[in-house]
Amino acid sequence: MTITTIGFDADDTLWHNETFFAITQEKFANLLRDHAEPDHLMDRLLAAERRNLGHYGFGIKGFTLSMIETAIDVTEGRVPASVIGEILEAGREMLRHPIDLMPDAEDAVRNLAPDYTLVLITKGDLLDQERKLAESGLGELFDGIEIVSAKTRATYDRAFAVHGDGAQRALMVGNSMKSDVLPAIDAGAWGVFCPSDIEWALERADPPEDAARFRRIGALGELPGLVRSLA
Repeated sequence: MTITTIGFDADDTLWHNETFFAITQEKFANLLRDHAEPDHLMDRLLAAERRNLGHYGFGIKGFTLSMIETAIDVTEGRVPASVIGEILEAGREMLRHPIDLMPDAEDAVRNLAPDYTLVLITKGDLLDQERKLAESGLGELFDGIEIVSAKTRATYDRAFAVHGDGAQRALMVGNSMKSDVLPAIDAGAWGVFCPSDIEWALERADPPEDAARFRRIGALGELPGLVRSLA
């Protein structure tokens, strides 16, 4: 069936995101250096993030709260108020960080926009994702915007039905095998994996190598050619 709709992930697909989390984690490790070794601290932070996803969802605010929780945990409740303040400021700095587009991201979106229905499908905090999209300069090129709490088969079923001709005639591209590729393929769409330099541990999953609708590209610049080859 001819592809008519293309879904794009946002963070670490269209613009850099995980890099800023890594920088903030380094600051966090430095703040808590007298209380925990960096590797141990990062393990505790990751565990907190995993526990808190159901409460806070994805995004910077939930990450900041998980850092505060971890700081309280590793200091057995003795973390200074000044450290909590610096953690909060680190979170605010992330929310203020300017958008840095991935190589070829704008060219790929502009190349495909005239011929396909484009839908941005991204997880995260609503206000922050809206800010990043506005600052990216790409917003006007998308026919639909979906900022969701989780990406599941039902998410793609609904998004591609509302904004296109259904999942069978859609393609989803993103840097997360777990969120962008596997559930999109389960919904009947093509799933295209475009890896980023830094992968968040909670988004890792094995690739569906035997799936007929699975594809892998090295960069977004390859996407227009791939889409048209599948049409």
